[in-house]
Amino acid sequence: MKDLNKWLAQVMPANHVTQPELGALCSPYQGRRGLHRGLHVLMLGVLVLALALLAGCGGTQSTGSSGTSSAFHAEITDDLGRTVVLDKRPERIVVTSASFLEPLAAVGGDVVGRPDSKTLPDFAKDKASVGKVYQIDVEKVLACEPDLVIVNKGMNEKLVDTLEGNGIQTLVVSGKTYADVQHEISMFAQVTGETAKGEQVLSDMDAQLAQVKEQIKGQSTPRVAIIHSTTNGLSVQLPGSIAGSVAELLGWTNTAADLTPNKKHPDTAPYSLESLVAQNPDVLFITSMGDIEAIKASMTQTMQENPAWQTIPAVRDGRVYYLPQNLFLLSPGLHYPEAAAYMAHCLYPEAVTK
Repeated sequence: MKDLNKWLAQVMPANHVTQPELGALCSPYQGRRGLHRGLHVLMLGVLVLALALLAGCGGTQSTGSSGTSSAFHAEITDDLGRTVVLDKRPERIVVTSASFLEPLAAVGGDVVGRPDSKTLPDFAKDKASVGKVYQIDVEKVLACEPDLVIVNKGMNEKLVDTLEGNGIQTLVVSGKTYADVQHEISMFAQVTGETAKGEQVLSDMDAQLAQVKEQIKGQSTPRVAIIHSTTNGLSVQLPGSIAGSVAELLGWTNTAADLTPNKKHPDTAPYSLESLVAQNPDVLFITSMGDIEAIKASMTQTMQENPAWQTIPAVRDGRVYYLPQNLFLLSPGLHYPEAAAYMAHCLYPEAVTK
């Protein structure tokens, strides 16, 4: 406003009504002339004031990295295909998967709530618990007073309607394949507004994966089968699973790629020993959920007692490998290159270090 007054002071002397002119207003002709000049000055002042007010209103808009004004913080397409518009950077975020914690932190984000997990990073151990990843407690989530909840696709989508009904925005995220994780990191960078950090994280991961692939360059291309074992039984992992995605990244052939996916879990297919024998894989990887030692003992006994298993090259030649749950049960996130190195090391221990 001081600048405005200064400018007016510079302009007004040349245009304002002088004292003699005020006296001249008594004559009809001079009065009209002076009156017109006074109206011109008044209109000029109103115009300048209006421009100043408009400039002040424009200053309340946010400006993105491109320098253009924007009325919101971010517009994100999540893994359900929804467009999520964030008016401002979220300040109280809850995640329903522990695998989201490190990628979010890598782009400058933090949380007020997270699920229970045996592998929590140190920075998240003192955050509020919202229950087990398979049984998120909505009341605990609401108690965190979040302004954004990042929901794990394929496991917690049922929470979306309840949370949205309570005025809490949600972002549904998948972290199965490497492409999923790339999109995840890009979305999180949009949430925090740190897109440059997101691009750097992705570049570093790509470089690490390229190094693993370079180490096995020239090696034979195996035909692999991946079985998921739980206390409830077995299923076959397709390319859309974590281990399936890693195998694909390494250029290996998944013998189950053409199987019909399960409707409820489309990254898996029904297990059949007959199909496995027919696929005749060179290598067998086993992922698991539950007590890994108990699962190993059970699988070993099954393979030894059923002669059909011994007809499979992978079993007959001792090329059966159990994959660690911290990398292959839930999304490895930033550790995708580590997961690739682990699987590659199983087949080529002299070429690749874990």
